[in-house]
Amino acid sequence: MKTILNKQTITIAGAAFLIAIITIISVNALNTQDPVTGAANVVTRPVRELASTIARTFGNIFSAMYDYEQLTLQNEQLLQQIARLEMDYRDAAALAEENRQMRNLLNFRERHGEFESERATLQSWGSDNFSSSFIINRGYANSDIRPGMGVTTEHGMLLGQVFDVGPTTSTIITIIDTKFSLAAFVGRGEADVPVSVTARGDFSLMRNGLLILDNIDDDLTLLVGDFVVTSGTGGVFPAGLILGEIDGIYRHDSGIGRFATVRPMLDISTINAVFVITEFENPD
Repeated sequence: MKTILNKQTITIAGAAFLIAIITIISVNALNTQDPVTGAANVVTRPVRELASTIARTFGNIFSAMYDYEQLTLQNEQLLQQIARLEMDYRDAAALAEENRQMRNLLNFRERHGEFESERATLQSWGSDNFSSSFIINRGYANSDIRPGMGVTTEHGMLLGQVFDVGPTTSTIITIIDTKFSLAAFVGRGEADVPVSVTARGDFSLMRNGLLILDNIDDDLTLLVGDFVVTSGTGGVFPAGLILGEIDGIYRHDSGIGRFATVRPMLDISTINAVFVITEFENPD
């Protein structure tokens, strides 16, 4: 419809412009010194002025139409350039993210050079509403993974623990799963050193992505935002892995003892690559 309308407009404008030109030529042909034609010139002067005005008007219209087409072409070219720049930006952003992950991984390995780990890819999440687990693409036939090993992110944040190992896949329970528990350092005691408490998954908190620190001594200085890290006690996990930060501190309904909720440092559901710690040494 737009194309047809443009063609009709151009046709009408062209015809009017042609009539105006013919009118100017015809009237100017009468421009002589003969008294009769001189009188005719006086009579036709308004017509000639109108024809000139029409000619100028349509000349401006054609010029504007040409300028519009040029602007439209330039706009299309600019849009194509913007699209190419956006694609280049996305490629650069993806490369920067990949470089960032590699730097974090190198930094993590430098800080924990005593760790041996295997990289694995998350394949699927557990379908059980009463647990929090996922499946990775490593098992006893294609890796050295065994039950009980810790599973971390590239940044050294503890995600969970190997629960079951199959030939080529393994089930990992996360730190918010009800079957998960470990000794963790948190807060400050009388000697201004971290105190070890038990962190574990809790069914009522799991739905909110939290885990619990239970039976916290009243003498322990604890603040919202404090980091919670593995203590290394028992030799199950390396010391110094980050679980999360204190999200809230509460007192039991009985009035005896306190407990705290811990929020993992990242949304566990967003991960796609993990590292299984196969060997480590804790400091004495």
